[in-house]
Amino acid sequence: MKIKLMSLIVMLSALQIYGADNEIYVDQSGATANIDLEQLGNSNIIGGLNSVAGTLTALDLDGLNLTLDINQIGNSNKFLGDIYGDTITGFFEFDGDSNTFTIQGDPTDTFGIDSSDYNVDVTGGSNTFTLDTGTSALAGTLDLDWIINGDSNTFDFDINYDGATNYVDVDGDSNTVNFTGSGYAGGYFYLDQTGNSRTFNVTQSSTLVSDWLKITSVGNSGTVCVVQNDQGTSTSC
Repeated sequence: MKIKLMSLIVMLSALQIYGADNEIYVDQSGATANIDLEQLGNSNIIGGLNSVAGTLTALDLDGLNLTLDINQIGNSNKFLGDIYGDTITGFFEFDGDSNTFTIQGDPTDTFGIDSSDYNVDVTGGSNTFTLDTGTSALAGTLDLDWIINGDSNTFDFDINYDGATNYVDVDGDSNTVNFTGSGYAGGYFYLDQTGNSRTFNVTQSSTLVSDWLKITSVGNSGTVCVVQNDQGTSTSC
């Protein structure tokens, strides 16, 4: 599987000689796949949720015990798609500005997205990241880590908790972190931030169980909104 994908990368990279941006289409079904994708340059796409250029579709990964390693180095790149399975290990590295990351983890409850480990490493500014994991408290023992260095980034992520942990380390100014945790087995969120003009919107609403939140923030100006609600009426900041 990996040999075929690497061949695909070489073929698509060759298209750049003729002035086209690079695109990678992956539709994977089966267990224990090890997928390593790398794009260097600008305006590339690993598709497909909401793909635009060249009517690209997929990234669609289905199976158990998958390892996905994504490296996009450059500006205005996109990593888009759906990941279905249990025990998913993801290493996502983005270096550059104005990049887009939009990923859903098992949105149709096909496998359950349990026991997964995601590591997202971002260096750059004005990037937009959206991650939705689980559908009905299915993100069992998820371990999600964000390491972010740069300014004016926006991070929107939702986790349907089932004993999940979530760590975010942000260094830079004018960053926005929007997080919603729900489910039935509780979760832990730790936000460590340094920089000015930050915006945090955190909602933890696991039903009839305990959620944990720790925020360490250093910087001037900004807005922080935290809502914890396990069974009450709707609240907001």
